[in-house]
Amino acid sequence: MAAQISTIAESKEVRGLNLIAAHSHVRGLGVQPDTLAPKPAAEGLVGQQKARKAAAVILQMAREGKIAGRAVLIAGPPSTGKTAIAIGMSKGLGEDVPFTMLASSEIFSLEMSKTEALEQAFRKSIGVRIKEESEVIEGEVVEIQIDRSVTGGNKQGKLTIKTTDMETLYDMGTKMIDSMTKEKVQAGDIISIDKASGRITKLG
Repeated sequence: MAAQISTIAESKEVRGLNLIAAHSHVRGLGVQPDTLAPKPAAEGLVGQQKARKAAAVILQMAREGKIAGRAVLIAGPPSTGKTAIAIGMSKGLGEDVPFTMLASSEIFSLEMSKTEALEQAFRKSIGVRIKEESEVIEGEVVEIQIDRSVTGGNKQGKLTIKTTDMETLYDMGTKMIDSMTKEKVQAGDIISIDKASGRITKLG
């Protein structure tokens, strides 16, 4: 009995690898960019020209924001190109659009509920890119003056930094002073200052 269970597990792993390898060559829907007419063989797809053109129309609507929040159902017998067309649509939307393949056996798995399996698939399918911009000043430290309060209050100080364009005097608060102390900044060091957060980094 143990040998049979091991054999079943191995066959599932091989099948998963075969599914990935079978569609790794797909790079798009293989249609003309202006007329959306399908090419006989292009971008890893051959045949199914009507389905590819229909998918290209849906893809164009998605790019223009006319089909947001909608779903597309591709139905047909096995091995007719349903998954390949879905991957082609994903490739057509760009590298930032993830493609998540979910087998029915995963949804009906005894190890987790159907809701949990679908939630995991939805999380994998969400592509989020966060872009942060910050203004950073780099230069050589000319002079550091720190006034330490006798009563242990807030620290204050002044920092003179020389860049390629000018020499500037900055007023420092407790946060910047603590950051400089942590980095062990001294006169003559090259540092960078994040103007938004006040974080100081020693460069050399």
